[in-house]
Formats: sequence, structure tokens, C-alpha cells
Amino acid sequence: MSKSWMVRAERNGRLFDAFKEKSVVAIGWPALADLSQAKTRKTISEALAKAYAGAKPQSQAMAAGQLHRFVNEMNIGDMVVTYDPSRRVYLVGEIASAYRHDTSIDPEDTQVRSVRWDGEVSRDLLSVESRNSLGSISTLFRLSNEVASELKKALSGNIAAPPESSVAVGEAAEEDLFESMASRAHEFIKDKLNALSWSEMQDLVAGLLRSLGYKTRISDAGPDQGKDIVASPDGFGFEAPRIVVEVKHRKGSMGAPDLRNFIAGRHDLDKGLYVSTGGFTREARYEAERARIPTALMDLDDLVKSLLEQYDKLDLETQQLIPLKRIFIPAWS
Repeated sequence: MSKSWMVRAERNGRLFDAFKEKSVVAIGWPALADLSQAKTRKTISEALAKAYAGAKPQSQAMAAGQLHRFVNEMNIGDMVVTYDPSRRVYLVGEIASAYRHDTSIDPEDTQVRSVRWDGEVSRDLLSVESRNSLGSISTLFRLSNEVASELKKALSGNIAAPPESSVAVGEAAEEDLFESMASRAHEFIKDKLNALSWSEMQDLVAGLLRSLGYKTRISDAGPDQGKDIVASPDGFGFEAPRIVVEVKHRKGSMGAPDLRNFIAGRHDLDKGLYVSTGGFTREARYEAERARIPTALMDLDDLVKSLLEQYDKLDLETQQLIPLKRIFIPAWS
């Protein structure tokens, strides 16, 4: 019977593009050599103990379990999923090869399997229960039959966006509890942000700029000549810095032509801020880096981070767009 797996593309989806373009999934522990002959968890544990002698026993035990699954329990034909948090999409496919040790994918992730990717699934199409299940911070874990079935239905187009419901946080080891809760909360805040209308998103970005001490002017609906918000100390754009903001609230990533058009319309002393909840292509990020004016890019992850950093300084009108509640949990030394 085939199984289903989630393999994370490193923190913040760092390796998502590499996984997709090179048709692989990979996990870390680069100090380990080839594990092709390590047929038991005990053998892998012993290899870890030698290569990472200073690691905590619990961390080594978790690593041994994940490596054993990746090397020995995954089978060709098993379903595999990885996640791009910036675009909020799951990439779904099938394991297409046996395990191999390969340093060409990434020097930090040398345990590799080839994959045949079938397509992407928007996080918005999944039930809250499935989103919660997929929110584990583990590098590799097995998916339930229910989550796998829902992903397959979404991939085939035979599923509609579910209604929102309450969120339950699953169990986690004590030392991972806070990180697990924070990671899941981060994703659910992104869900709420993504559900805002375009005008609400524009108001939210303007509110964030006001919390930083700027006064803002929001463009009227209609053709905006590539600007949605102008922020400045005086509110009119006469005093420097004058920040011109474009807000794109859609699923698709913004590409290099979008950035070039935005930058072309700016004055030499302007500062640019381009907000895209659908993320940016690598080419777009390159355009921003070499732009003739300082240009910052803000994707959905960046927006959540700024929202959390500035939340207490936001005006009530902006807070009401995304109501958040502070929670205290015990800290472990």
C-alpha cells in the first residue's frame, strides 16, 4: 500500500524552486555519508552519534527517525508533497527513485530522492483541518489518508474552497511546542490576510506605514499609474522620504516586467515598495535589487512579520481588518 509524505523545502521554502526544477526532494544532515547500506534505524542512529556528537539525544532520535523513513520507508510511487510559504502552494508528486546521497542539489541537503511532480495545490482549497495537519514543523512526516485524498481532489480540480472553522493545535514535543504553535499561527494569519479584499489589503498596508510614523494618501479606485499609496512625513509627498507603494493582491507571482513598469514611473528621489500577496519570481527580485531607486519587495510572509512587529502601534481601524489576540505559554529553559 502506497504512503504519502510531506518533505519540507527547508525554512521559508528556501529549496522549493530547486525541488521543483530538479525534480527532487532532499533532507539535511550533510555531515553524514551515503546511507544506502544503513538498513535499520539503529545503524542510522549510530552514524548520527558519530557525525553529530554534540547534538542533544532527543534531536538525534528525531533525526534518526526522519532519515530512516526517507532512506528505508519511502517507496517509489509514494505520494510526496512540499510547500512554498511565499506563494502558499503545495507541490504534489510521486517518489520516482530509490534513495541516493547527492551533493549537487544543495550542500546542506544531501539525502535525495527523485520525484515526478504532478502539479500545485493552493492552500486556500484545503480544509482548516488539513491545513493544520500540514502545518507541522517537522522536516519529514507521513500524511494521513484524509489529507492525501484532499490534496488529490484539489489537484484534479474536484474541490471547492472550504468554509473557515475553528483551528486545533496538535501535540508536539515540549521543546518544539512554541515553534510549532508560532508556525501554525503564522500560516493561519496568512490565510486571513489572503481573504481580505483588494481595498482592505490596501488599507492594511497604509495602516502599517502609518504605524511607522508616515502619513498616507490612498489612490482613488481606477487607473492608478502604478501607485496605490503614497507615504511621506507631511502626507502630501513633498517631504522626503516619499514612498510610492503598489499593492497587488492576487494568486499569481509578480514578474520582472511588473517591476520594470513600476520602477519606470517613479521619480529619481522616490522610494518604492511593491506588495504582492502572490509572491515574486526570482527575476522580479533581481529587478528590484538593480533598480535605479531603492525598491523593497513585500510578499505575504513579509506582510505577516511586519503586521506582528507593528500590531500594537496600528490604529484601531487597521487592527480591525485582522483582529489578533496575544497568547502566553510557559517558556522552557
